[in-house]
Amino acid sequence: MEPDFDAHLDAAGEPRLRRGVVRTVQLNIGLRCNLACHHCHVESGPQRSEAMDRAGAERVLELLAASPAVELLDITGGAPELNPHFRFLVEGARALGKRVLDRCNLTVLFEPGQEDTAEFLARQRVDVVASLPCYSRENVDAQRGRGVFGRSIEALRKLNGLGYGMRGSELVIDLVYNPQGAQLPPEQGALEARYRDELRELFGIEFRRLLTITNAPIKRFAHSLAREGRDREYMSLLVAHFNAETLAGLMCRSLLSVDHAGRLYDCDFNQALDLGLSGPTRSIWELDDLRSIEGLPISTRSHCFACTAGAGSSCGGALT
Repeated sequence: MEPDFDAHLDAAGEPRLRRGVVRTVQLNIGLRCNLACHHCHVESGPQRSEAMDRAGAERVLELLAASPAVELLDITGGAPELNPHFRFLVEGARALGKRVLDRCNLTVLFEPGQEDTAEFLARQRVDVVASLPCYSRENVDAQRGRGVFGRSIEALRKLNGLGYGMRGSELVIDLVYNPQGAQLPPEQGALEARYRDELRELFGIEFRRLLTITNAPIKRFAHSLAREGRDREYMSLLVAHFNAETLAGLMCRSLLSVDHAGRLYDCDFNQALDLGLSGPTRSIWELDDLRSIEGLPISTRSHCFACTAGAGSSCGGALT
């Protein structure tokens, strides 16, 4: 039997989670990806075809225009750059004065048709959050596929050459670390220093911050844990390291997750599990004002222990 997150909050004397003001709209623009990483919680890959269409992209921009409290459009996937409406969304959101963040796997920059994507991102002043689960070739290739590390380093050099991550530049690039297996991430600050030293010394790579993200025990990672017989062990680890200090900063409080079909969720993990937003509003087509979802209870399950374990975990890295 899976642990009950809400019951755990009750036992700890903590209030159950409710939504606040939406500051970030995170849009999963599609599941097609040029990689098929072992830890991918949305099970993206080259054979996936689900993608947001033009009408959906236009509706997202309409909602952003009507929502002055929203500061950031966070575009993810899959490899979001592979959606034909990616640039339309970026340009539209930037024209509205919103920050735009691209969750980039780096290697996609060398896919056919993506030859000028890095330049496009720089021209639009898009923040880049790039997956690099380790600074070692062996570990990255084991998690993400043979040759991925080399192409990732080449992409980082290209982005650095455009100003990303360089001192005095406004172009932001952050890196993301995911643990290799059934363990919590190490302390973010210390690991960031190690990343910086290794990448700078070996490859001349610069970046702004390292974000450590705990692997949620769902989808592809959950299947891997089950095959290894470590699923209960990992869940016990997460529950044992529950940290109430993470609750105030949980991303689900200020983020609205939208999938390729326009359906609404509290976070990307809930989206992967098809655990929809509570309340009557289920999609962007039924939503006219983001204020209408403020105060709604947040839908929780046992995977929420991943975000509240240790130093906490969010799309922006550690919480404490």
